[in-house]
Amino acid sequence: MPETCIGCRDGEALAFDFSMAFQPIIDLRDGSIFAYEALVRGTAGEGAASVLSKVTQNNLYAFDQRCRVKAIELAGKLGLVETGARLSINFMPRAIYEPRACIRLTLSASRRCGVPADRLIFEFTEGEQIDADRLNAILTVYEELGFSTAIDDFGAGHSGLSLLADVTPSILKLDMALVRGIDSSRSRQRIVRHMLALAGEMSVEVICEGVETAAELDTLTWLGAGLVQGYHLCRPLFERLATPEEINGRG
Repeated sequence: MPETCIGCRDGEALAFDFSMAFQPIIDLRDGSIFAYEALVRGTAGEGAASVLSKVTQNNLYAFDQRCRVKAIELAGKLGLVETGARLSINFMPRAIYEPRACIRLTLSASRRCGVPADRLIFEFTEGEQIDADRLNAILTVYEELGFSTAIDDFGAGHSGLSLLADVTPSILKLDMALVRGIDSSRSRQRIVRHMLALAGEMSVEVICEGVETAAELDTLTWLGAGLVQGYHLCRPLFERLATPEEINGRG
């Protein structure tokens, strides 16, 4: 494995602290909690903007490293493994210099906190400006190490299907713009139906994000969606994992 880079050594050298909220992703096929997405928050529960406003080009790498470690540490402390669910963590591909070197802190946290690699999902946004070859190299290493990978906000960025032609993740997270009002939009229904079919042919799971109403959930269920996430089901909970009893509209 390559020598640890400066960014890896400085992964804990961040001038500000933050915490996490967790939002469940629900499997409609059996009503279980498939995963919890870790979402950055201030130490007193302030919104993500209060933290992200402090991120600069100079501390981007340290922030990305600390986000991974913080999410794993807190989820482990909250009993993620006992729930049977996975942990989904946002990451920044442009903050990765060399995949095998830059994953060391994450692997160390995973072992220390008892959260196995196969319980971790790393998601990046479609809008990330990064070369497809470099992105493929990162995802290949991650999946070799046992992690799952996901494209977040799919359908909202500039690359769309061309990105999917070059990069095949474990999971696609359909952007909320395709879900919002889907119960009354034939065009959205057609797009999501075909995306579900395409993903199925590619052996890629699909998570429909941004479910905010019972009508949207009913329509997604009718279309055959398996995994869903959104405020209608459960809002992000600060430093806490939602219990099955707190999830609305399961199954």
